[in-house]
Amino acid sequence: MMPKGSIVNAVAVIAGTMLGILIKGKLSEKFKTTIMQALGLAVIIIGLSGTLSAIFKVASNGTLENNNIMTMIIFLVLGSIIGEAIDIEEKLNRFANFAQKKLPGSEGNFSVGFVTATLLFCVGAMAIVGSLEEGLTGNADTLYAKSILDGTSSIIFSATLGIGVLFSSVPVLLYQGSITLLAGILKPLLTPDVINQMSLVGNILILGIGLNILKIRTIKVGNMLPAVFLPIIYYLIRILIG
Repeated sequence: MMPKGSIVNAVAVIAGTMLGILIKGKLSEKFKTTIMQALGLAVIIIGLSGTLSAIFKVASNGTLENNNIMTMIIFLVLGSIIGEAIDIEEKLNRFANFAQKKLPGSEGNFSVGFVTATLLFCVGAMAIVGSLEEGLTGNADTLYAKSILDGTSSIIFSATLGIGVLFSSVPVLLYQGSITLLAGILKPLLTPDVINQMSLVGNILILGIGLNILKIRTIKVGNMLPAVFLPIIYYLIRILIG
């Protein structure tokens, strides 16, 4: 099966980036700074709302119950240790620097644009659920909707961070396309509870991206990426233990 949704998503990012590059030349540094601040706030709200909705559930008596907090902490800690050992963020930066050398005249924040856009476009729940849905049913509507969102975001990102955003289309295509192609194998593992926990961790990473954009704190979000996939391993261990 051809991962049409992922292909459309990658094309949307490329098209959005090219449009953003056209706008970029007409924006002064003052406007770029303000736009990035607004975008950072928006990303923080998206990450925060997704995190809270995954943690808190309304019980039958109307009270709030919290879920997955301890496992979330464990996943984040273990995932960070694994990611730091592999140094994922450094590898993403190396790829960005390699691509930048192939594009004479590209600006110095090329790497920032690539890494930021890659993480934002890949860690969300829509990437996982949409890719899985297309692989199992052939319905790519979720990824088409995600394409619109990512294409719009890439306009704003590239208008402020430059053409590095364009190259985020490569990991988007590889990541989502792989899930679509392997959907039959992954289906038994990606239960609603596992997807919920993956989404929870992913939304926390999105919150970290927002903090990075606002330069409140430098967080190595890339090195935390393994945490998103640890719920699958945890689920497998529970099955084996019985």
